[in-house]
Amino acid sequence: MSSSAALPNPAANSAPASASAPALADRRRWFALAIVMTAAFMDLVDVTIVNIAIPSITRDTGASVSAIQWITAGYALAFAAGLITGGRLGDIYGRKRLFLIGIAGFTVASALCGLAPNSDILVAARILQGATAALMVPQVLSIVHATFPAHERGKVFGLFGAVVGLGAVSGPLLGALLTEWNLFGLEWRPIFLINLPVGIAGLILGAKFITESKAPRAMRLDLVGVGLVTLAMLMLIYPLTRGHELDWPLWGHVSMVGSLFVFALLVLHQRQKAIIDGSPLIELSLFRVKSFAAGIAVQLTFGVGLGIFFLVWTLYMQMGLGWSVLRAGTTGIPFSVAVSVAAGISVQKLVPRFGRKVLQAGALLMVAGLLTYLWEAEHYGMAITSWQMAIPLVVMGVGMGLIVAPLTDAILSEVPKEHAGSASGLINTVQQMGTALGLGLVSVVFFGAIGDRLAPQEIGPAFVDAFQQSLWWVAGVLSVIFLLMFALPARPKAHVEGGAGAPDDTPLTTEPVLKV
Repeated sequence: MSSSAALPNPAANSAPASASAPALADRRRWFALAIVMTAAFMDLVDVTIVNIAIPSITRDTGASVSAIQWITAGYALAFAAGLITGGRLGDIYGRKRLFLIGIAGFTVASALCGLAPNSDILVAARILQGATAALMVPQVLSIVHATFPAHERGKVFGLFGAVVGLGAVSGPLLGALLTEWNLFGLEWRPIFLINLPVGIAGLILGAKFITESKAPRAMRLDLVGVGLVTLAMLMLIYPLTRGHELDWPLWGHVSMVGSLFVFALLVLHQRQKAIIDGSPLIELSLFRVKSFAAGIAVQLTFGVGLGIFFLVWTLYMQMGLGWSVLRAGTTGIPFSVAVSVAAGISVQKLVPRFGRKVLQAGALLMVAGLLTYLWEAEHYGMAITSWQMAIPLVVMGVGMGLIVAPLTDAILSEVPKEHAGSASGLINTVQQMGTALGLGLVSVVFFGAIGDRLAPQEIGPAFVDAFQQSLWWVAGVLSVIFLLMFALPARPKAHVEGGAGAPDDTPLTTEPVLKV
């Protein structure tokens, strides 16, 4: 870092963070980073912590198969539907302001989840939680994007990679402990209530340390675009989630086909909006950048695979093998530690040297880990142990770590900085849309393989067989991802032109994706 970048700037509070001098000079960016990373960690934990508690929630609330899916998919769907809007609102009204509104709403929604008396209210509260997270998370990415110079990017990406892994390991383990301890007789409810002190602290400290920033030119919110993108995703995801329970009615197929026409209408509207006032909800010009368009396809497909795997994995261990919530939670530790370690190494050491090959190696490792897991699940059956699962989980975790942190660098390496909010909202939207789609597909690949009426002694073997079938689907998805990665740049532009030896004023062109 140059000496000028190390000096504090008293004007940093009043100047827009998009101006490079205040952003480089503001020492408080590290405090701001810690705050937004904490918020991102809270969001990550809230995704993974719920999966491990689903059997407990089911027993306590009598949730149906559809409700189980909506507890997870409802969050992902609301999150996906609101991310682009959240990013654009931050560009218009200020990223700090929207971040504070988002974290406040997320905290309130967490309290409603923890106090929900039945599964219907829990689903509604989870949807609200996803919607408020959609206000918070794009600001995390945009604040980092507007604050940190290129020569610090490797360090920041490494930290975010560690947060991703820590969130992944902390979620299942924390959820298992809180559920197992049954604090104050609340059973699963503390997994949501634990967000309250964290959210309140983030709200207070964020108001003090985060510097406000906005888009360099005035924009308008495209309400028609918001309605179209929300309608399209609902028409696609809702029938998938309810299809198995309702025996795949005709209206569901019509809705899913109709969603494609709504997506097409959205694209036409966005083109017209760009011509009329230059304020489209989705910056379609981003798709002219080959690395961005290819990366979006990878991100969407990756989300589908993860959405399927993590839910069926939890159901397999707890409802198939009959393991306790604590045993299921601790079984995932090798996976999460491997993700965290590999994510940090891939960004700082491997990708600058080997480029795209690192991500492709990650996809192949995940496939190898899945196939090993599949063999073990079939070979050992109901007698499989946590230790036997450790090897394929570590291989999968290393593979995921090689992908999750540097993928955004590859996608956004050539994206103009002025589109920070739009790009960060869009890239997270497609991943969350993929996750919601994957969760919806659980009805097809998992519950569709389980009979409707099973005797108690048939439940375990049926869940184990369904899990094995699901792994084949996930392995197929990852094979597609490997092929799509050939369209990514061999080496992200940031590594070629803005490496460790680049001058301090090299423009920041990338930002991290947090969701796993």
